[in-house]
Amino acid sequence: MSSSRLSRAAHAELRSPRPLLVVLIIVLVGIFATLKPAFLNGPFVIAPLLTSISIFTVVGLAQMVVLSVGHMNLAVGQLAGVGALVMGASFENLGVPLLIGMPLGMLASALLGAFAGWIIARTGVNSFIVTLAMSFTLMGLIPTLYERWSVGNAFTVKPAGVDAIGRGTFRDLCFGQVCGSNAIPLIILPALACMAAIWYFYACTRVGREVLVTGSNPRTAELSGVPTGRRVILAHALSGLLAAVSGFMLAASTGSFTPAIGGEFMLASFLGPILGGTLLAGGVVSVVGTALGITLTAVIRKGLELFGVGLETLNVLLGIILLAALATGRIRGVFARRRPPKPVESAATLAAELQDAEGVR
Repeated sequence: MSSSRLSRAAHAELRSPRPLLVVLIIVLVGIFATLKPAFLNGPFVIAPLLTSISIFTVVGLAQMVVLSVGHMNLAVGQLAGVGALVMGASFENLGVPLLIGMPLGMLASALLGAFAGWIIARTGVNSFIVTLAMSFTLMGLIPTLYERWSVGNAFTVKPAGVDAIGRGTFRDLCFGQVCGSNAIPLIILPALACMAAIWYFYACTRVGREVLVTGSNPRTAELSGVPTGRRVILAHALSGLLAAVSGFMLAASTGSFTPAIGGEFMLASFLGPILGGTLLAGGVVSVVGTALGITLTAVIRKGLELFGVGLETLNVLLGIILLAALATGRIRGVFARRRPPKPVESAATLAAELQDAEGVR
């Protein structure tokens, strides 16, 4: 990488919210640990905190991929619920192993996400309306299917490997006489895998860059030969797939597949990406920033829980944080519009833009 590109990358990093998020996380951890030493308790505080961060990071990624095309997915929680429903039914009623049941649930949610994307691409109806309608439809359908397919409104039969992923820690992994820490849950591994896959998709594949260009300037992308409709469908399908993974992670960590899975995903799905630097208008994503945004909100939530702050107060605080993040993003957008517009009017220029991964932060 040339020195000029390194310099641009360094300046972009300093302008992004990620350094501030890291500082805030470190400061808050220091404050909470000083005032409440129990905050550093490995198996009882740190492990559940990392479990929550892992699950909600994948939820944030599910929202981030549709934000990358300038859309939003208000059904992200219900898509997680559908994925968990299909997985639980497959495990309990069909007796399939983990490596079959989990892909079935992911496929079901991905198809529903793709269907929403197809409606948006074909009709031009705003993603807010389409995904809101899907959210309400699934909100009524999921409990109905649980009543018909399960005993006691939950699936509790789990194949081998589910408990290890959901409740195991690195202490279960030993190399000779050396074992890992019981403060680090194994559930962080699927979260890291999702982060790596999504980063690679946007930074290293042409299709991923076309998704970003679609979000950045859909009209120009279409004129330059990018199949924008298919890219919109792909983004929504990926959102459904990631939502299903997060639904599985939550079910594995709690021990059962229930209709409540996904009910608390909406706020977190927006908090992580927006705090991390993903633009609501599309064209820019931040995988690491999403994880940092989720980590910040999870640390705040866990710390205030230790001080006995109620859930209602926590939700008010998180709502205020989201509003502040939206206001910051709006200000950034205003300043961005004041800059001289960057022409992307030819296929050659678009090709150069597709080779540049600066939209991935």
